[in-house]
Amino acid sequence: MNIIACARRVPTLESTIKLLPAPPFMDTSGITYMTNPFDEYAIEEGIRIKERLGGGELTVVTVGPEGADQMILNALAMGADRAVYVHVKEEVSHRLDSFVVASLLKDAVSEREYDVILCGKEAVDDRQGAVGIELAEFLGLPHVAVVTKLDIDPGSRKATARRQIEGAWEIVECQLPAVFTCHKGLNEPRYPPLPGIMKARTKPRKDITPAVIPDAKLSLTGLKHLPRRKAGKKLGGDIPQATDELLRLLHNEAKVI
Repeated sequence: MNIIACARRVPTLESTIKLLPAPPFMDTSGITYMTNPFDEYAIEEGIRIKERLGGGELTVVTVGPEGADQMILNALAMGADRAVYVHVKEEVSHRLDSFVVASLLKDAVSEREYDVILCGKEAVDDRQGAVGIELAEFLGLPHVAVVTKLDIDPGSRKATARRQIEGAWEIVECQLPAVFTCHKGLNEPRYPPLPGIMKARTKPRKDITPAVIPDAKLSLTGLKHLPRRKAGKKLGGDIPQATDELLRLLHNEAKVI
């Protein structure tokens, strides 16, 4: 069973982000990075599929500018067998919309054999949630989104996926190969074990620099910080007094009643 997990790095919540007036619109010098949490579910699920089937190979593929080496090492330490790093220059990173990323992933993935392709349902920084869907379209494969349970039957070459919809669970069966985007609840990503950390640097890695970057379908024209919220008010006194004051504020200041 050949499994591919697509992953990317995202800024940590503790990062200080300084915006710029011109491309790439962000000063990355003060940013620290982590693996996109939904992509960690994809990596972990790839490892678990190997464990359940008693074999297979998991390749982690990432697209982006320099600096994803630690993310790749973490994936290899968790249990991935090899990695592919598609390099994109920092100065054009603002052009990496979902169409471009999916196109570059398609080129990298097409060089390999695959049965299952796993992606996170979305990246926590842009929340587009489109890369996995577009990758499936480019490859002409079935696609199941926001998966919370996945069973693979190598004998019948079929997969059964569970996904949550409003008020119910939806069970989807599809033929392999296929693309699945992973949601919270699918698994609990493991911490890299010490033997895995020691072996990570010895595992094979392929670096690719695309000759041409496809034209983006979306154009990023700038970034702005969200306006600061006004400080809230804390109401004191007993419940009847606080209720009267709350109603007054909602009527006179918030003007919602």
